[in-house]
Amino acid sequence: MPASYAYLGPEGTFTEVALRTLPEAATRELIPYVSVQSALDAVRTGEAEAAFVPIENSVEGGITATLDELVAGEPLMIYREVLLSITFALLVRPGTALSDIKTVTAHPAAQPQVRNWLRANLPDATWESAASNADGARLVQEGRYDAAFAGEFAAARYGLEPLEIGIHDAENAQTRFVLVGRPARPAAPTGADKTSVVLWQRDDHPGGLRDLLGEFATRGINLMLLQSRPTGAGIGNYCFCIDAEGHISDRRVAEALTGLKRICLQVRFLGSYPRADVKPGDVEPLLPGTSDDEFAAAADWVARCQDGRF
Repeated sequence: MPASYAYLGPEGTFTEVALRTLPEAATRELIPYVSVQSALDAVRTGEAEAAFVPIENSVEGGITATLDELVAGEPLMIYREVLLSITFALLVRPGTALSDIKTVTAHPAAQPQVRNWLRANLPDATWESAASNADGARLVQEGRYDAAFAGEFAAARYGLEPLEIGIHDAENAQTRFVLVGRPARPAAPTGADKTSVVLWQRDDHPGGLRDLLGEFATRGINLMLLQSRPTGAGIGNYCFCIDAEGHISDRRVAEALTGLKRICLQVRFLGSYPRADVKPGDVEPLLPGTSDDEFAAAADWVARCQDGRF
């Protein structure tokens, strides 16, 4: 049996489309799961080699179901990311007119991306969330709802028709997907990498978040995602999910993580992996004083001072 990748199903999701852009997907058995949690649990239990799930969209930010699963439970690591441009189609059973639609469904992350269109075209329709956009299409096929927002490619798979296509409230909307596996040594740096971590403060105090962010800022590390998530320990108790530019093998990133480990209650490393939005040659130059050579030279100077050789 080939190694398998779990993904947020059923068949016909944007997740499946994004997954199939990975070259290695052609050599894996691709198995749909009903939720992000079940897909990630398949990795934790050894049922799947890796899981492919959505983690962020350009309209609403982080996908909370994925972030929360990476925050809690047995640790997992991100190894790859994929960006996919997203537009929706309104899928209906054959013969359905726009005036017939009283109920619509899709994944909760889709709603902010079609909210204005829905208000303008179906102001009286009732929205119900589905486990995924493709699952919404399946529910329409079964007669549970009148229409679903999903990829146009899902129509034929579920015996539906695209009543409207190209639906999106924001131009150039994208969703970011990640390939998640069990912890192991990160891949070698490419020169265009991203490092993901989760941080827990020791206590809630004025300037606490500033202290955490300062570990990145003083080393010239740009942040690409900062999202707070409740820890479940009571109102006001949050952890912070962060994506930062760079690789854990970069001296500036390693020192930032060292500082965070020193001041945080807990730090969870989620991986260093290639960025999908830029190529190595297109990365912005580092700020002065933040290259590996400059960090090494500074450390050598301190060592010489300690030996009285300054």
